[in-house]
Amino acid sequence: MLRFGLAVLAATLFIAPVQADPYPSRAVTVLVPFAAGGGSDLLARLVAQKLEEKLGKPFIIENRPGAATTLAAMQAVRAPPDGYTLMQATSSTMAINVSMHKKLPYEPLKDLVPVALLSSSPFFLVVNNDLPVKTVADLIALAKQKPLNYGSAGPGSMHHLSTELLESLAGIQMTHVPYKATPPAMNDLIAGHIQVLFGDTTSVLPMIKQGKVRALGVTTAKRSPAEPDVPAVGETVPGFESASWQMLVAPGATPPEVIALLNRTVHDAFSEPATIAELERRGVGPAITGPPDELQGFVKKETVRWRDVVRRAGLEGSQ
Repeated sequence: MLRFGLAVLAATLFIAPVQADPYPSRAVTVLVPFAAGGGSDLLARLVAQKLEEKLGKPFIIENRPGAATTLAAMQAVRAPPDGYTLMQATSSTMAINVSMHKKLPYEPLKDLVPVALLSSSPFFLVVNNDLPVKTVADLIALAKQKPLNYGSAGPGSMHHLSTELLESLAGIQMTHVPYKATPPAMNDLIAGHIQVLFGDTTSVLPMIKQGKVRALGVTTAKRSPAEPDVPAVGETVPGFESASWQMLVAPGATPPEVIALLNRTVHDAFSEPATIAELERRGVGPAITGPPDELQGFVKKETVRWRDVVRRAGLEGSQ
């Protein structure tokens, strides 16, 4: 009996310890809070392609539009925190919804943690061609002299909040005409039913290039490579800066080593000249991501900045 026991003990010494499969060992789902085919969806598919190439496993896009990105956010929050469910979150998901909602069903930076910043997309300040203004300064002067109205993709949208920020910094006031999406607002701008619009790059650039609207400025601190002759609004209105950014996030308790791996992989992919060129071709500013702890600080600053704008617009807790 003793001899048998020693034999079993000796055998166990040669059994290698069981190791967990390295991440990722299977397909990863990336939740996108918008319908297929839009700018955010196309960005997500580019990100998924790059992650597949570098990590060797499928990254599958699942579109979950609705409720100002909250539906996708809650699906991510409820997923196992193992790195196999990620979300392409927006500035609304992480920094604006918390001010807009009376009771947001998730807590940014606790229930969702930043993995990598993916893009920072400008808006273009455009006006109807018949409006007698050629610059941001002209628009401000005209708005002080006569009533003007502006469109947006809805209350609390980045289009709306960008205009509120301009009004606050420039000391002007225009009448808000909300729409359900950018295309109908753009149609009414071209027709002259509204005079002013902050439009997202995907919707606005074709109209600018076709001469159907006049571009006065771009909302990012630097000019857009897609339209380098259009000045930044901040060149005329100091302190003005607005962008719709997108960020890869994970459920809150996802292991730090998984977050770090994904962060490095996205950084490497988005540092490649071909990827940068592809993003700029789409009018999207590539955001070379920093480490996860820097992204935490970035989200906190953005939350404070947009909370102030939401309050000035009277939208705090409006949803």
